[in-house]
Amino acid sequence: MSRSLNGIVIAEAGSVHDGSFGNACALVDMAAEAGADVVKFQTHIAAAETLRDAPQPTYFTGEPRFEYFERTGFAFDQWLALKRHCDARSIRFMSSPFSVEAVDLLEQIGADIYKVPSGEVTNVFLLRRLVATRKPVILSSGMSNWAELDLAVAILRDCPELVVLQCSSAYPCPPEQVGLNVLQEMRTRYEIPVGLSDHTLGSAAAFAAAALGAKVIEKHTTFSRLMYGSDARHSMEPAEFRVFCSGLKDIWRMLENPVDKADLTPYLNMKRVFEKSLVTARSLSAGHRIAQQDLAAKKPGDGIPTIEYEQVVGRKLLHAVPADHKLDWNDIAS
Repeated sequence: MSRSLNGIVIAEAGSVHDGSFGNACALVDMAAEAGADVVKFQTHIAAAETLRDAPQPTYFTGEPRFEYFERTGFAFDQWLALKRHCDARSIRFMSSPFSVEAVDLLEQIGADIYKVPSGEVTNVFLLRRLVATRKPVILSSGMSNWAELDLAVAILRDCPELVVLQCSSAYPCPPEQVGLNVLQEMRTRYEIPVGLSDHTLGSAAAFAAAALGAKVIEKHTTFSRLMYGSDARHSMEPAEFRVFCSGLKDIWRMLENPVDKADLTPYLNMKRVFEKSLVTARSLSAGHRIAQQDLAAKKPGDGIPTIEYEQVVGRKLLHAVPADHKLDWNDIAS
């Protein structure tokens, strides 16, 4: 299991478990079986992060935020058991803390990566606490401008690893808002690895981002888009997510293995089978001076290449040859 934040797929389980510890463990299993490198949850401590009258997001108005966070949150022992379940399944555990207290809890259970969610980019108290953990951090950018990101990156520079993700806080995110152009801007501006937190409904955005140099891809996952909760409707179901993970790993493997177009070694057998050689179009006598109309191109490609026909035309045959004779340089006078 890779320990660096380079070429990794994050299964964003978030709070789609809806407060069920069993569902959370099953989400870990699903992510591991699909080929994800990391499974990410959200650690909410309602009293530490929100007021009771905080508004709900437009895409989920099922219940007040405070009550939702309280109902779906886990106790310390459950978080510890969830981390151990990830270890047992050889998938890295990560969570987004939404308060300093949440970081404290995650430190106690041994979290080794942290994600700064888009809404916490300007929470300097949280950012400084994350720096103090001396753990790798992935920074999302969904609702921040350059000035806000500049400040956050400046604070987080001392983390042992830092990755910044292009993200658009739209659920679901339409293609027009993905912002693939921002990836290169981030890479140039911060000189650190970049990635994409993908809120679209398909794979195209993530695949394009990987091809453009994104080293980390995060995608919301769920058992079913029919599940209740804030994220299920714009998440990827298990069968789709398996294809998603496989596709990303293939793209990264392609990028890590550049092809030398000057090297024909891998294709020598294919060239013999599929390319063509110069053959005689009819029977020819010894001493015949070869004309272009005496030549044809036929498989296999292990004789004189057809591209060299001009070196053959005008030269004399050393001996008689039948039609369909695959010419050899020993057949021709120098």
